This record gives sequence, C-alpha cells and structure tokens, in this order.
Amino acid sequence: MLLIDRIVELEAERIVGIKNVTHNEPFFQGHFPDFPVMPGVLIVEALAQTAGVLVLKHIEDRHRKLVLLASITSAKFRRPVVPGDTLRLEMSVLKRRASVAVMAGCATVNGVVVAEAEMMCKLADKEEVAALS
Repeated sequence: MLLIDRIVELEAERIVGIKNVTHNEPFFQGHFPDFPVMPGVLIVEALAQTAGVLVLKHIEDRHRKLVLLASITSAKFRRPVVPGDTLRLEMSVLKRRASVAVMAGCATVNGVVVAEAEMMCKLADKEEVAALS
C-alpha cells in the first residue's frame, strides 16, 4: 500500500513527500465510522516510505533492494489527521552507514505538526529476503 502521492523536495540528506488524505481511503471504513481518523501507524508508515525513497535514491542497483523498517523510536502524535488533510512528510538523515540509515522527521498539516518519529531503515537484497520466506 503506497502512502505517498508525490515527492516535492529531494536533497542529499532530506526529502519531503505529500499524501492527500481522502474520504475513500480504505482504513476510514473502520477507524472510526462516526469520526474518520487516519491511524497513527499509517502516518508513521508514510514517513517510513518517504525515508525509503531517500535511501534508495543513492543506491545504483536500487531495483534489487528493499528498504525495511528496523526500528521506530520517539514516535509522537500531536493531532488527528482527517479526510481532506494534506500531509507533508519531511524526513532527514541523522546517520548513514552502508546498509543502515537513521532518519528523523515529522508530518504536518497546514504547518502544524501532527506526528513525528525517529526510525532506522535497513537496506536488504530482495533475493535474500525472498529466500527467508
């Protein structure tokens, strides 16, 4: 499930993505029927997907790689995200090694922080991951 609609900024150590939150998102059917709220875990997933684009940007053989989420720390949720909101997903690299990147960022709506998190992403070969399945 892709949770990024577009990338609007892409630098060496920073990226900004956009997610337009619409009424027809499948998660709104049950979360919550009378008050649709985007689940916090999906906001963090959108941040992680944005981070993954940045990590893969610097890899030549990116078509043979996966970016896996290794850890999430310091996740905080500041306000609900509802249909009609436009999420601005900004992630920056804190540390980078050959196969691991530590990233931090936040999701905002109209300039107001709605969520923030620090996470670690692990770069893996698709073939190795498939062999484990």
